[in-house]
Amino acid sequence: MLRINDISYSVEGRPLLDHTSAVIPTGHKVGLVGRNGTGKTTLFRLIRGELTLDTGSIELPRGWKIGGVSQEVPGNEVSLIDTVLAADVERAALLAEADHATDAHRIADIQTRLADIDAWSAESRAAAILKGLGFTDDEQLMPCSAFSGGWRMRVALAAVLFSEPDLLLLDEPTNYLDLEGALWLENYLTRYPHTVLIVSHDRELLNRSVGGILHLENRQLTYYTGVYDSFARQRAAKIALLSSAAKKQDARRAHLQSFVDRFKAKASKAKQAQSRVKMLEKMETIRVPEDAARTVFTFPSPEELSPPIIATEDAATGYGDTIVLRHMNLRIDQDDRIALLGRNGEGKSTLSKMLSGKLEVISGRMIASSKLRIGFFAQHQVEELRVEETPLQHLIRVRPEELQAKLRARLAGFGLMAAQVETEVGRLSGGQKARLSLLLATIDAPHLLILDEPTNHLDIESREALVEALTAYTGAVILVSHDMHLLSMVADRLWLVNGGQVAPYDDDLETYRKMLLANDKASGKDQGKDRGKSPAKAAAPKPTRDEILALRADVRKCEERVSKINEMRDKLAAKLADPSLYEDSRIGELETWNRKYAEVMDGLGRAEALWMGALEKLDEAESR
Repeated sequence: MLRINDISYSVEGRPLLDHTSAVIPTGHKVGLVGRNGTGKTTLFRLIRGELTLDTGSIELPRGWKIGGVSQEVPGNEVSLIDTVLAADVERAALLAEADHATDAHRIADIQTRLADIDAWSAESRAAAILKGLGFTDDEQLMPCSAFSGGWRMRVALAAVLFSEPDLLLLDEPTNYLDLEGALWLENYLTRYPHTVLIVSHDRELLNRSVGGILHLENRQLTYYTGVYDSFARQRAAKIALLSSAAKKQDARRAHLQSFVDRFKAKASKAKQAQSRVKMLEKMETIRVPEDAARTVFTFPSPEELSPPIIATEDAATGYGDTIVLRHMNLRIDQDDRIALLGRNGEGKSTLSKMLSGKLEVISGRMIASSKLRIGFFAQHQVEELRVEETPLQHLIRVRPEELQAKLRARLAGFGLMAAQVETEVGRLSGGQKARLSLLLATIDAPHLLILDEPTNHLDIESREALVEALTAYTGAVILVSHDMHLLSMVADRLWLVNGGQVAPYDDDLETYRKMLLANDKASGKDQGKDRGKSPAKAAAPKPTRDEILALRADVRKCEERVSKINEMRDKLAAKLADPSLYEDSRIGELETWNRKYAEVMDGLGRAEALWMGALEKLDEAESR
């Protein structure tokens, strides 16, 4: 288990952690949450021993291996698959020694150990992880130098997952993933066999992949059992109780102070007044957690245009002579909220560039309103901000005729207050840079706003503010995002980009998620690979209605079984979160509960496998 004992840490005299403690039981998966700048990444560095504590200690079991994603990913000529395989240091060392060992006993020991760590299946496991994170079989054989920084971060993530450390520390792992990669990671973490501590602002990831939340606020760590939504409810209830108690205390304090003020000068009441003064002095103030300034985004409203604002007729687009998307017959109205789905490489970014006018239509045609204004936000634009300029200077360049007071008001409308307005962009946080880029993308009140991964580096409060702003926005929105919560709250239409085509997706996001996790061969890249091939065997007969109903019943039973086991897991997790259980006198009881927890997790894995199998059978039957 991970024990954090009465730790304190300060940066340049500013305390980030102040005599706080927490316990993470072995095998638990916990989300570390808190507003940007509270010290979550610093806590990870303290756990890894990269920083020295002011007070307290952090204890881990002897021999535990800690793993996290490296910030420096090599751009060398080593292939992706070999880079990931090299992350298992023990396996690599044993294989190297096996090539030169001559002693028969040592050779036997090496082979036994290689078998124990399942070394011979390592390449298939590494390939499966890389594929889940979006790399094709051919790309896995390419050198790291062939990929950009964001893709190399995926390789680094694949490497640490493959090495399976006893304590896995992940800091915003979905920032470099698309929706499909994020869903794969979410599913992978639920089956990860060791302890996980993950910093994330992705609500869906924290609702599906963890069983506890460690909240960092006001320099203190507080552990909550359950997923993020459960934590949010518990914290809201706690704040409401504290607020009520604080109001009652303020009323009592005012009453006592009033008595003192009225009677302290009267001899007959002096003793009673002094008694109340002592009561006031002993009264411990009930403190309600301070709410930071509410996060906001203020998008300017465009004038209304006649529909449609964009329409395509049998349009095709691509790069040079290479056509990526073809036969597109699309229509966008000003009140549309469209999410683009599809695996990486299928053409979501290509479609966004065509719609924004950054890419030409090769054949067919695209008709756009003559007065149409388009705003475009992508992560590369955040990276292209001028680091030596302030946010105010950025706005002066695009709005030289406007008064500085109005420009400052625009910045405030995106949460960039006086302290950040005059700060060089290079010194701003990732979230503050994203806000500035969003402001620049929307400053002209666009009729169509295209957002490519807008939530990277935004905390949960900022993401909720973005949802509110997009809901109130009077222009059209096209979203590409790995944030399922954002997509589900904003989008009312889904387009699937797949196999060179763009078509409406009639099911919902949850169905799309299940389809991906079940490895449905009719979706994504597999569909592209299978197109044009002759079937290996005759198509199965169409199932009867009764057969479909029976398969649906099996799915419901499997889902109920998973739900019941999850309830058992949550109860055991609550039990294991009790600090008193870790006292020396209760070691035997702790081992019993840990054994039961392991048994439940094993049962959960089998139940989820049966559930996925039942879903696959149902999907296959319904698609005939």
